[in-house]
Amino acid sequence: MSAPLRPTELSTDPPRTVPTEWRRSARLDDSVVIALLLATIGTITSRVEVVLLALPFILSAAVAIDRRPRRTETSGLDVEVQRVQSAVDAHHFAYRVAIGPDSVTELVHLRVAEEGSAPYVLLASPRATGMVAGTVPIAHTGRVRVVEVAYRLIGTDGAWISLPMAPVVVERVVMPSIKPLGEIALPRRLAGLTGTHTSARPGDGGEFRDLHPYAPGDRLRRIDWKATARRSQGFGDLYVRRTDATADATVMLVLDSRDDVGEVVEAWSPSFRGDSGVTAMDLTREAAASIAAAAVGAGDRVGLIDLAAHDGVVAAGFGKRHLNRLLRRVAECTPRGVRFSRRRAPIVPAGAIVYALSTFLDDEVTEMALLWRASGHRVIAVDVLPTPDLEGCPSRALTAHRLLIVERRHRLSMLENHGIGRLRWQEDAANPSRAIVMHSLVRATRRRA
Repeated sequence: MSAPLRPTELSTDPPRTVPTEWRRSARLDDSVVIALLLATIGTITSRVEVVLLALPFILSAAVAIDRRPRRTETSGLDVEVQRVQSAVDAHHFAYRVAIGPDSVTELVHLRVAEEGSAPYVLLASPRATGMVAGTVPIAHTGRVRVVEVAYRLIGTDGAWISLPMAPVVVERVVMPSIKPLGEIALPRRLAGLTGTHTSARPGDGGEFRDLHPYAPGDRLRRIDWKATARRSQGFGDLYVRRTDATADATVMLVLDSRDDVGEVVEAWSPSFRGDSGVTAMDLTREAAASIAAAAVGAGDRVGLIDLAAHDGVVAAGFGKRHLNRLLRRVAECTPRGVRFSRRRAPIVPAGAIVYALSTFLDDEVTEMALLWRASGHRVIAVDVLPTPDLEGCPSRALTAHRLLIVERRHRLSMLENHGIGRLRWQEDAANPSRAIVMHSLVRATRRRA
């Protein structure tokens, strides 16, 4: 049983009220048949006590028929769900089931399926359904199914049973965590008119650039009188102090959410039933949210392209409201079941840097990244494949996995040979830390700016 739900943290779906369709159960038919059988036997054998044994069955059937549910009867199901604060990494949701049954209901037959657990079935009194509660740990981000509840009602003495109600599935969107990144890699050339980054063109607001002879259009307040006195060769020679202009960057996040694989390689098989561990989409959402938060925090514009959705494009923008909208869209990115191939790579804004978040288990994202690089964009390949767990894999699965990894290494090597930086998001002992790789990418940007 869970603790009482606090209204300030309550997140509920609207209660569902539906008409109840009742059916006569075999118990009523059995009572009538047994009563007739006992009465017949007692009459034939002239045994009064046998005839009297039929009276309880007749009375029970009569009461059940008298209390037959009306067609206008309705029942309601309300599932309350709230998020529970926890010190561990997993998200926890508390739920409570409340059913408003018909007036003739004596028992409620419930089937409750929690996320990641086998369903359980119980019989409860209508007044005790509010005691059906629990806490569900959620290990993944995105849209997750917290609990699924189905029920049917049992009438007087079990003589009437309603048809099973359609199950109510309660889902919640679990937002990904945001890892602190500090600076992130930027495009080679900044094209914005203003911002927080120093660009390569002269203008106002940036770092010192050089001293230059005064020319039409220069502001008088930029005249450096000390340099003029030191360098002037004649009357009227003036020197101005020039600075670099500031600009912002455009960051495009390309999410390869066409499929999802977990760290347990055995779970890559469709027939696997169990926990797959950390999945590629968990890492994708976390990486996209972290990069977006760092870019918006620096005053840059951020856009999104979801390769699994036909309408999965979010135009580049900036500000807190845009970041919240972007994080919500990132949290809801998920495989759509039917994969579709693109005839061409999605169009990204001119001068933008592209962060391609993928497992690189096929050629589609690799070809897109090469096209963007050939178009002059800076591309960073963010590797979101989880560290594989090969325990329990059969020999055929191990062979297939080795072939996939060899092909994947070839794709990543080809990307690096074409000047595309690589960032592995999940930190493990076999790769440099995420902070070190990001710092090297930022230094590469400064050297070529």
